[in-house]
Amino acid sequence: MTSKDVLATEFQEYYQRYIDLVPNSLDLEMALSVGAEEILAFFKAIPMDTWDYAYAEGKWTVKEVLQHIVDTERVFAYRMFRIGRHDHTPLPGFDQDVFVKPSRANDKSPEDLLKAYLVTRGYTQSILDEFSETDLTFIGTASDGHLSARAAAFIILGHERWHLKILRERYF
Repeated sequence: MTSKDVLATEFQEYYQRYIDLVPNSLDLEMALSVGAEEILAFFKAIPMDTWDYAYAEGKWTVKEVLQHIVDTERVFAYRMFRIGRHDHTPLPGFDQDVFVKPSRANDKSPEDLLKAYLVTRGYTQSILDEFSETDLTFIGTASDGHLSARAAAFIILGHERWHLKILRERYF
């Protein structure tokens, strides 16, 4: 299954910008692996003295962006898990900006942030390994809109690519 298999009725329109960033040539399992490789290569190449850099006042530092990628994957993996288990309970949204300060990302080392990323990606993969096609296409409710388990997975992948693009354009 690739990102092009995900129907527009499986997610809110806002998330199309993320799903569109996942290469259609990669199936979900390969996309998870390639995404992790891209994230690790990108962040490992960042000089130590620029991890605390923000391109403008009030913008996130590089550390905060990586923490945001991790936190968002955690939220969407949880949504994917609940929905893939055919849970009909509506899942709430989350305020990404509220997460920043209590995350204390700027107090963490780059190594610790990358470790958190890898552990989170492993968790996401372990959930997906348990799902059938029926589980992946089950549609639940998150943030007051429809969301399938597979759409949540592709949103995770596109979201991290979105932030890599922003980092390349505005930070480096």
